[in-house]
Amino acid sequence: MKLKKEDPKIAKLIELETERQKTSLEMIPSENHSSPAVREALGSLLTDKYAEGYPGKRYYSGLGYYDQLENLCIDRAKKLFGVEYANVQPYSGSPANAEVYMVLCEPGDTIMGMALPMGGHLTHGFKLSFSGKFFTSVQYGVDEKTHLIDYDQAEKLALEHKPKLIWVGGSAYPRTFDWKRMAEIAEKVDAYLVADIAHIAGLVAGGAHPSPVPYVHIVTTTTHKTLRGPRGGMIMITKKGLEKDPELPKKIDRAVFPGLQGGPHENSIAAIAVCLKEAATPAFKTYAKQIVKNAKALAQELTKYGFTLFSGGTDNHLLLIDLRNKNIGGAEAADLLEEAGITINKNSIPYDPAPPFKPSGIRMGTPAITTRGMKEKEMKQIATWINEVISNPKLVKKVRLEVKALCKKFPLPK
Repeated sequence: MKLKKEDPKIAKLIELETERQKTSLEMIPSENHSSPAVREALGSLLTDKYAEGYPGKRYYSGLGYYDQLENLCIDRAKKLFGVEYANVQPYSGSPANAEVYMVLCEPGDTIMGMALPMGGHLTHGFKLSFSGKFFTSVQYGVDEKTHLIDYDQAEKLALEHKPKLIWVGGSAYPRTFDWKRMAEIAEKVDAYLVADIAHIAGLVAGGAHPSPVPYVHIVTTTTHKTLRGPRGGMIMITKKGLEKDPELPKKIDRAVFPGLQGGPHENSIAAIAVCLKEAATPAFKTYAKQIVKNAKALAQELTKYGFTLFSGGTDNHLLLIDLRNKNIGGAEAADLLEEAGITINKNSIPYDPAPPFKPSGIRMGTPAITTRGMKEKEMKQIATWINEVISNPKLVKKVRLEVKALCKKFPLPK
């Protein structure tokens, strides 16, 4: 009520966006709906105070309760993921990855990660990212026929270039990661192996995706996406990481602050703590498994309609679809689906002949619609709507009304 009085323009935009989310299907794989408890912590007066430093070693006074909540968040992260150490101050996933680079690499060092056009992430060595500008980047990809990670290629590149750091993880890879195989590759060249689980953290926490913890040295993640928290990041060190370098926790702490960041966002850290508690419940495990069930059901139905799914399907929360046989580009398809109330994103596909802003594919996922309580039955209906919109754009308005009706049956968390 106060916002509406003090700044009606901002209040109106928030109102409009709230209505859009209520009446639309959010199907971008990196998006989710957080709980009211998470949002309450995020919007608390914890945002009003600086907390530079770490629990027990701050630069400002009046931080006793902040120390308690940050320690609680750390303990919950360690327990949930089974790690030895966690830093919960990174502002998001990309800063977390930058802080890992600060610890493990010097400018010009060789690093290796999955190429962005193959489903990787900007911060894993993409040429336009800081990771590709400051370091010598070697990129592995997926097999052109199977669309699965080419682990033989990754091993060959590692043996040839001997990277100091190897990333495993991605933003548009619909299959499980073979952590063990990547660990074997890293060991052959004495490289640090870092798992970026930003997309699948909730699936890992819920037992719906194999955990990288037994195989890697460091784990980075965002705290939103499948983990269903606020926007933030974490860096975690495994037992294997401590064995490789017992000083890693101190080095990571220094890289986060004062290396790359100033005061942590303690309101966000409080909200992360809330989401970690939620993720430790049996209900969340059921949720994580339902995300995958829904993704598989959606993939199966879309395949029946003639859509080409990369790798033939999915093992996780996302689908990557090649639209070339549908005679429509990814950008045009995304715009039509948004008009119909189905929010996905245009996305390049591996070996895409089209440019990034007019790619041949689209990417979609099931985390947010699963949060609303939708299951396999609803996935069949959503697949039908996607097919109708792509096949006949004249049906957009009809589908929009039907999407609104479905959303009314499955309200946002409250």
